[in-house]
Amino acid sequence: MSITPVLIDFDGVIKLGEKPAPDASKFLQYITDRKIPSYIISNSTLRTGDEILSFLSDNKINFDVPAMTAVDATLHFVKEHYSKISVYCIPSIKKLFKDFIDDEDPEAVVIGDIGDNWNFKLINDIFRKVKGGVPLIAMHHNRFWYPDGENLSLDAGAFIKAIEYGAERESILIGKPSPLYFKTALSLLGFSADDEFFMIGDDLENDVVAAQKMGGRGVLIYTGKTVYPLTDNQNLKPDLEINSLTEMIEILEKVI
Repeated sequence: MSITPVLIDFDGVIKLGEKPAPDASKFLQYITDRKIPSYIISNSTLRTGDEILSFLSDNKINFDVPAMTAVDATLHFVKEHYSKISVYCIPSIKKLFKDFIDDEDPEAVVIGDIGDNWNFKLINDIFRKVKGGVPLIAMHHNRFWYPDGENLSLDAGAFIKAIEYGAERESILIGKPSPLYFKTALSLLGFSADDEFFMIGDDLENDVVAAQKMGGRGVLIYTGKTVYPLTDNQNLKPDLEINSLTEMIEILEKVI
């Protein structure tokens, strides 16, 4: 019997605030030892997959699981489709796109997270380019997040949707819940979108339901942005609900 692959969100699941989750090491070591095909797929626009691996390594977590972020996926997409782009994200990420940056005559506009630097002038600058016909590429559409693990903050998706509304244009979504992101991770693991898989995430819409729409099993973990219990008006329902990664180990023990 083939082993079901596991896709894992990072912030709110593996990383809580600025530290690894208490049982992150145990969980990652478990899936490594059991050789369960797994991929950490994050919507982060603040780091790359390599930086995720470095963070875990720096925290003395030994494992063999690859990672990618919306940054990696966006860079790959840009390389395939564009030669000149305008990029709005933090400096450390923007420099990854240095060979493509052309703010005067861009073929596309790329938006990631800009932290506290969002302001009307910047949003209006993006709006004018998009309204003028330049495609808008969104690393993700996340509505909100907890940057320090405790305090709620608007995420880039809220600003992207405002630009879409004003410009009367839809963005090209790269990160979750884009099916392409899930398909890419599954393909790199040797699976197709038709195969069963688990998606563990703290975002009901972008992680769990997005996976369900592709035929995967959405596992909602209550260590991040989603608060237990789900309210009645949240018609979106996960396949499984867990309070820790340790509970996920127990679930995997039953299916492998």
